[in-house]
Order: sequence, then C-alpha cells, then structure tokens
Amino acid sequence: MTSTILRIASRYLTPVFLFFSLLILYRGHNAPGGGFIGGLLAAAALILYAMACGVDAARAKLRIDPRILVAAGLLTALLSGALALFSGNSFLTGRWVMLHLPFLGELPLGTPLLFDLGVYLVVIGITLIMLFALMEED
Repeated sequence: MTSTILRIASRYLTPVFLFFSLLILYRGHNAPGGGFIGGLLAAAALILYAMACGVDAARAKLRIDPRILVAAGLLTALLSGALALFSGNSFLTGRWVMLHLPFLGELPLGTPLLFDLGVYLVVIGITLIMLFALMEED
C-alpha cells in the first residue's frame, strides 16, 4: 500500500499503541487486561506499520525474529511458575516483592506479572508470524 496518510499515521500511532499495550500488560495482573490483550495490541501496532510500510520494514522495526519472541515468552512463563518450586511451594504459586522507586513510590512486582509477560511475548510472536506470512502471500 502506498498511502502517504497511512504511512505518516502509522509512524505516530505505533509508539502510542505499544505504550498502551505495556500499560494493559501491567494493569492486567490485578484488573482486566493482561498479557493476551496487551500482546494483541502490540501486534496490531506492528501490523499497522507493516500495512503502511511493508512487511520488510516492519520486520526491521521489530529487530527480532517473531519465533524468538515465542520461545522467550514460553521460557518466561515456565520460569514464572518454576520460581515457586525453589521456595517449596507448588508450581505457579504467586510470589511478590515490593519495588521502591524514588518518584513512583512502592510498585508491586510478582510472578503473575512475569507469567503475563510470557503470554504477552508469545501472543506477539504467534500473531506476527501468522500475519506476516499472510501479508507476504501474493
């Protein structure tokens, strides 16, 4: 597609979509949202960019193969469940720590967020693999 308006809009909307996908990812382990919806929103941002500038440009902007995202996501989700085993609890038992940040105050981080991050990466990778393949078909 050679639409100048779409190309310019995608340059501005892609970072906004990615930012909101991270907000939905963080919010999701305590409220509606999470890794699946955040991952779909991040993939939609890159698909919009691919529609405007081409699949090769979107792959270059991503800078990593989507298959690696899937593998990293599966490993992250597995690790989040295995962390509880080291403390003598059952698999996927939640563990939390409070992170103290100077301007933000206390920020709770836990294994549910780590699991959501794994889901986030898997959803981005799988969605991009499928849609990039469909967009490359003639």
